[in-house]
Amino acid sequence: MQNTPQQASGWWPRLRNGLDSLFRRIEGRGAAGNSAYYLILGSTVALTAIGVLMVVSASSVESIAAGESPYANGLKQGVVAVLGFVVMMLISRSNVRFWHRIAWPAYFLAVALLLALFVIGTKVNGNLNWINVGGFSLQPSEAAKLAMAVWLAHVLFRKEKLLDQWKHVYIPAVIFGGVIVGIVMVQHDLGTALILMSILFSALFFAGVNYRILGGFGLLLIGLAGMAALTSGNRMCRVTTWVTGQACSDDYDSAYQSTGGLYGLASGGLLGTGLGQSRQKYSWIPEAHNDFIFAIIGEELGLVGAIVVLVLFAVLGINIYRVVIRQEQLFHRVLGGSIMVWILGQATVNMAMVTGLLPVIGVPLPLISYGGSALLMTLIAIGVVLSLARDSDPSRAASGGGSGKGVKGAKGLRLPSRPGKPGARTSKKPTTPRASRTQERVSRS
Repeated sequence: MQNTPQQASGWWPRLRNGLDSLFRRIEGRGAAGNSAYYLILGSTVALTAIGVLMVVSASSVESIAAGESPYANGLKQGVVAVLGFVVMMLISRSNVRFWHRIAWPAYFLAVALLLALFVIGTKVNGNLNWINVGGFSLQPSEAAKLAMAVWLAHVLFRKEKLLDQWKHVYIPAVIFGGVIVGIVMVQHDLGTALILMSILFSALFFAGVNYRILGGFGLLLIGLAGMAALTSGNRMCRVTTWVTGQACSDDYDSAYQSTGGLYGLASGGLLGTGLGQSRQKYSWIPEAHNDFIFAIIGEELGLVGAIVVLVLFAVLGINIYRVVIRQEQLFHRVLGGSIMVWILGQATVNMAMVTGLLPVIGVPLPLISYGGSALLMTLIAIGVVLSLARDSDPSRAASGGGSGKGVKGAKGLRLPSRPGKPGARTSKKPTTPRASRTQERVSRS
């Protein structure tokens, strides 16, 4: 449908129509979901390739010092990346109903793996979050992120008509979700716990939970995070160092890692020192190939390289959001929205930590930092988003594929409707002949 001259009067309607026209030209006629699919796929491939390359560069010196090949960590990351891409593409071809069926098993499996850490887990830098089996290591908290997103989408979909009542929001979503968050916090991994909290909060938001209930829950999460920081001397030391810029103890330089990261970014300049030419990776930055890999990117590739990474994450986030707002079913919307907040939120926290905008929080940079569990789970999650992008493609819906629910959501940026209020969306199809004819006219336009 096209706007009449009266509707198009004013700068804002003209700008909006111009942007709509631009997107239609980029996407192609009748393929509103295709560009989002390929932009998500392309940005994911680019970020992962940059990650493997930078892991090789950032870890080479310490690998040589440990008597290993300088390419050891990079080869491991590359193998996981190839495996992850295969799994991602397989999942992108799957039916989203599959995730309904495994929601509860995935939840209980995630809880079981997290509890297993207390028996067979290995501590790394004070965090109990690794299981070593046959020379391979597994980080259950990474799998818990995806399991939590899938499970929350399932239970909130089942309670769709009851989400205006606080008891149906808190039971089971908040209570059972809080179990996973609580276990991770007991294992002293506050960074991962904060990401899990953001997944839980975003799931309620995209489900359309009443703002009063949502606001109260947000305050509860802030209080829990603050209490976790106040009850830990190490965490308070990091916060104090971030605020004052000075180490909080003469025995331990808590500003060492953050200062090294800033030195790396500053020495990179516009174009960087050159790939493989970092000075800070010579043990001046702890976890240079993991949590602080963005500092090595800034040092070796300069401001240009750092901006490229930022732009790729922006492309990834914008197009995941475009997929999410096209979803009419609550399950699809919550699942895609939770994954978006998980990946983009974690990337934001990591880069803000490296640049000194936040205190040091132990979370890796998605798709780039070293870590097989994190990379594999992130690629699987993006595979789920790609399946949603295919499912909401109007061209597939017209030919009988997909759900056919994406047409109405293809225009504009909209927030989820609140349950029980006019305009709230449901997953039911129109039942009256008039409603069916209206939907047919919208689809044809």
